[in-house]
Amino acid sequence: MADLPLHPDTVAVHAGRSDFGALGVHAAPIDLSSTNPLPDILHGGDSYEAMATGGHPLPDGGNVYARLWNPTVARFEDALSELERSEASVAFSSGMAAMTAAILSHTTAVGKRHIVAVRPLYGGTDHLLDSGLLGAEVTFCHEAEVADSIRPDTGMIVLETPANPTLDLVDIAAVVAQSAGVPVLVDNTFATPLLQNPLDLGAAMSLHSATKYIGGHGDVIAGVIACSEETAAALRRVRAITGALLHPLGAYLLHRGLATLPVRMQTQQEGARALVARLQDNPAVSEVFYPELSDSRGLIGRQMRGGGAMIAIRLAGGYAAAEAMTGAVRLFTHAVSLGGVDSLIQHPAALTHRPVAADARPGADIVRLSVGLENVDDLFADLEQALSRAAVAANV
Repeated sequence: MADLPLHPDTVAVHAGRSDFGALGVHAAPIDLSSTNPLPDILHGGDSYEAMATGGHPLPDGGNVYARLWNPTVARFEDALSELERSEASVAFSSGMAAMTAAILSHTTAVGKRHIVAVRPLYGGTDHLLDSGLLGAEVTFCHEAEVADSIRPDTGMIVLETPANPTLDLVDIAAVVAQSAGVPVLVDNTFATPLLQNPLDLGAAMSLHSATKYIGGHGDVIAGVIACSEETAAALRRVRAITGALLHPLGAYLLHRGLATLPVRMQTQQEGARALVARLQDNPAVSEVFYPELSDSRGLIGRQMRGGGAMIAIRLAGGYAAAEAMTGAVRLFTHAVSLGGVDSLIQHPAALTHRPVAADARPGADIVRLSVGLENVDDLFADLEQALSRAAVAANV
């Protein structure tokens, strides 16, 4: 890309396309090869070793095998790095595969078993950490307790902001200041690189479930971590060993999705803000969770460039109202996931956060909304009729 100070909207369109001219293409090519011809034993073997240990393919050695490297995936990684302003990015077959690689590369792989995790977190992440499945121990804490939770064997600090599902905000710079040099991983899925860049605030890794806003159309599963080249090498080593490389077709869809991310994010955020204002006045809703409502520390503007397009609401009628509401929506699809062009609704306590410990699980009276690209008047009309039915069902 030209050495000009470009706006993120422009970067999103042009990132990861620097080799298109030499290739003679306008749209991103898809390399579906599972294996690649070797120039000879020596160079092929050297290239294999370079990639298996976390490096790049050698210029004369070839890509060897798709579990180790794929050019379509690499283009998407380059594009994401440009948006996150990172040295490198590493893409995985899912967001949980990305989180798993981050844990392994920063704990048992380097002789450290302990992780500090700031709750709330996505239910899958919370469950993975709490399970001990990867050989790590975890201390769950609040933002202000990070420094007191660090041990000599702490390998990583994990946080999510805005956090899933109630959009809690964590001050990334404040956590980094408490970290004593321990790498900080920020789940940046809800904010996307358009609204937040954790590495600029001192974090070591910015993780995205690319399934969500980056893909944007509900048709690809993927994860990606933006980081330094040194960290990327450690992540690529785990990816090569565990076989968690993103499929090239998924990488193509994600690279294409980045081009429309700015316009999607802007429209979805505007829709979310409008819905928040109206939901606050609905008697069936006892509380609305949205970053711009709860930001008492000025993080919107200093850390984030807007509140995003996720909303959570607490229903006055409790679980009975939540059950009725999710069954009554017509435009909102009752489904897990988020960040797509169509609006979704789900009940975190029963679904995405079901494996979370009872004392950290979101309330049964909370539902989460992912605002899509539909007309906001139509979306509110759908929510209003569903909330009316929910109020009747719960006798509110």
